[in-house]
Amino acid sequence: MTLGAVRQAPAVRWLPAEPFAHLDDIHHRTSRGLRRLTAASSTGGEPAPAVDIEETADEFVIELDLPGAVARQVAVQWNGQQLVVHGRIPTRVHAGTLRRRGRRTGPVHYAVNLPGPVLGDKITATLANGVLTIHAPKHRPCPAVYIVDADTTDGYLP
Repeated sequence: MTLGAVRQAPAVRWLPAEPFAHLDDIHHRTSRGLRRLTAASSTGGEPAPAVDIEETADEFVIELDLPGAVARQVAVQWNGQQLVVHGRIPTRVHAGTLRRRGRRTGPVHYAVNLPGPVLGDKITATLANGVLTIHAPKHRPCPAVYIVDADTTDGYLP
């Protein structure tokens, strides 16, 4: 059994003038590994789709890139705390020889905790031109009511 060549990081030279140079190297390697780890979704190790989450005065707008996805193969769920997207991007059939594959295919999973309460029964989603757009209206608490004392004209907040 033959193993491929193992790539080693260049050795960090320790100098008395830079006693913490090795810590910079450890930080660089750890950061690179964490970036790779967080790029994968929590379920299948697949990279998470590109996502934009926008907050407006009335709603949260979430846009996910799902190129090639079909609406009937994508499900959006709200469980009271998380917005979860499950789906599948189908594999294209190629007539010729595929020399390079860079497009994502297969299962998609994305979950996000929104930064505020939303009306779960009013969430809408549309898939157009490879972008899944989800509108999650914010839950607005009742406005404060002034209670007016009949004897005076002064009001106070409850």
